[in-house]
Amino acid sequence: MHTIKNIVITLVRNIRRFCKFFAAKFDRESIACMYIKGRGIEIGALHSPLQLPKSVKAKYIDRMSTFELKKQYPELKSKEFLNVDIIDDGEHLSKIKDSTQDFVIANHFLEHCQNPIGAIGNMLRVLKNGGVLYLSIPDKRYSFDADRPQTSIDHILRDYQEGPEWSKEQHFDEWTRYIANIKDAGEADRYMVHLMNIDYSIHYHAWTQTEIIELVATLKKKFSFGFEVELIFKNIGEVIIILKKTVKS
Repeated sequence: MHTIKNIVITLVRNIRRFCKFFAAKFDRESIACMYIKGRGIEIGALHSPLQLPKSVKAKYIDRMSTFELKKQYPELKSKEFLNVDIIDDGEHLSKIKDSTQDFVIANHFLEHCQNPIGAIGNMLRVLKNGGVLYLSIPDKRYSFDADRPQTSIDHILRDYQEGPEWSKEQHFDEWTRYIANIKDAGEADRYMVHLMNIDYSIHYHAWTQTEIIELVATLKKKFSFGFEVELIFKNIGEVIIILKKTVKS
């Protein structure tokens, strides 16, 4: 019987072979043209939505209005933000009815989720049968998260089973030390409290390609979300995953 580790090793090997052959033909947009149809939603697009075929219609979801997002991210003031169509928590999608969307797009969003397994469950929940979940997740080795320890699958499972509050402060502390690079203990504590008070959207989790694939394998093995893996593709510093909903989730 295959273990999750064996599944991950096999998938990684296959992805490497696949990438060498198809790297010149595949990118975000070409994958979108292959899999994205109809009407759906994109979560947390900010200023860089996925380029979609002209026949496709997307509504944009974020946890704040466009005006509030610009205040939250002053470092992006030179960027042109999308107009937010629906203000909702992208992890819960409480304003989106079950089985109503042809697609859900979440580019560089899952690492911002406190409960990634729960978030994926809700993304699948709002999809119609046959609908597509388009995920892109950064590989920490190629981002500002490079020095952070990778998040284990046991950690992600605990976030789902117990709720993410047990680890929230730990994540903000890690962000303060590794990303803000604040060494003074008092200053670090004040900065961490400030981020938590304004509900700043940090990367709660950091993964390499291996942990990302392990997460997908664990979802398939341990949960009854009802999906098939259509594609796993390494795209420069990120992993693109296409899941197709197969049964009611």
